[in-house]
Order: sequence, then C-alpha cells, then structure tokens
Amino acid sequence: MSESDYNVDITKLFPEEHTRRTFAKVFDKNTIDLLHSLAGRGHFAQVEYPISTGKEAHVFRAVDHAGNFRAIKIYKIDTSDFRHMDEYLRFDRRFEHIKPERRSIVHAWTQKEFTSLLKLQKHAVNVPSPQVAKDNVLVMEFIGSKQGEAAPKLKDAHIGNISLFYEALVQNIAHMLEAKLIHGDLSDYNILVKDDMPVIIDVGQVIPTTHPNAKKFYERDLNNMLKVLHRHGLKELTFDDFYADIKKAKEGKK
Repeated sequence: MSESDYNVDITKLFPEEHTRRTFAKVFDKNTIDLLHSLAGRGHFAQVEYPISTGKEAHVFRAVDHAGNFRAIKIYKIDTSDFRHMDEYLRFDRRFEHIKPERRSIVHAWTQKEFTSLLKLQKHAVNVPSPQVAKDNVLVMEFIGSKQGEAAPKLKDAHIGNISLFYEALVQNIAHMLEAKLIHGDLSDYNILVKDDMPVIIDVGQVIPTTHPNAKKFYERDLNNMLKVLHRHGLKELTFDDFYADIKKAKEGKK
C-alpha cells in the first residue's frame, strides 16, 4: 500500500519514513485507522520505530504528548499462527464462542494478553502495565530507560548479580501461580531485563492452572529457564531445587 491509500495523514502518526514503510509492508488499512483512533483518544501521539519484530507481532516505541514513552504491540492478521493461538484459547471460557477464523482469533488473543497482564499485575508479577487493547493492537508501558532505550531481552542481557535475578524470577513465577496462571512459553526471549530484574512479557498464551496440560507446560517453562540460568552462571541449580524454591516462595517461606 502507498501513503495515499490510507484515510488519514500518516506522516503525523509516523514521522519517520522507515516506520511508515514498515507499516505499509506489514499492516493493513484497518490497523492504521485503529492506531489513528487510539492516538486521537490520547493513548499516544506518535509511533516512532520498531523495537521488536516477529512472525506474529511487531512492538513499536511510541510517545505521548507529554513525552512519555509507550510500547505498542501489533499482531499481524495475515501471518499469525491462529491454529496455535486457538489451542490456548479453547480452554478459556471467556473465548469459548470465538469464531474459528483468523481475524477473530487474533483479536481474542490480543484481548487475552491485555486481561492477563492486568491479572498478573494485580498479583505483583513484574509485567508491563497495560493501557488499552483493541482488535489486534495492545498499548502498554514501555520498559526501558528514561531516555527511551528499550530494555534488552534476557537472551541479550548481561546480569550483574545472577543470584538476585534468580530470587526475583522465583518470586515472579510464584506470584503467577498465586494468580492461578502458567506462562506456557517462558524463555530468555520472553523476559526483559531492567535494572538487573526480570520483566515478564508475551503473556498471550498464559494458561490457567486447571488446564489439562498445565503440569506439562509448567515443567517445560522451568526446564527452559533452568538452561538459561545455567548459561548465566547458576550451573549447580537443579530442576528439583528450582521447583522447591518456587513452592517455598508461593507458601511465603522464601
């Protein structure tokens, strides 16, 4: 699509030409119109540039009229793996009646991530604070420096004190269990590091602890993170120790 194909002046919404080109290649007119509407309601003023790109979604840094940064996650309708999404949605009673077609499932997934962030935040899990979700767009807190530098993913981060990081990670997982939720895809790709502390992201696929495969997903999360923690220096940590530390934290003993 070219800039003339849109119903709005996108140069104000996307001041950088590179960002406009990215949108023209990846997102449809409906998404552009939706962003313009959300900007008009004051959720942000401009979309600046992508800070994370993936097959299913792009995350952009945005800024509001007061100069505060925001993160905007936009799911791609055409390339999202909606069958994979449907597997996670089908056991959530809120989305039992979603039509089995791509756009409806992606919209439901976006709403699920928004409500999951709210619930996790309520239970003291360190996640980005959600602001608004509509269709395939999620606006949330920007995780990074005051100068606007995005926090790195754990896979790219250097941890100054891995013991303190581990303690915080254990507490976050314990709080998730208190919320009766399991991440389901926890890895060093889905954790940001700010001030040497973990920030849990990409929670669209969280599942309730009552899910038929909850135990399998939980143990997979722990095994994934155990490998990451070994790479960061906790080479003596075992699965049983990790499991026990989370259990103690959940019971208030750690």
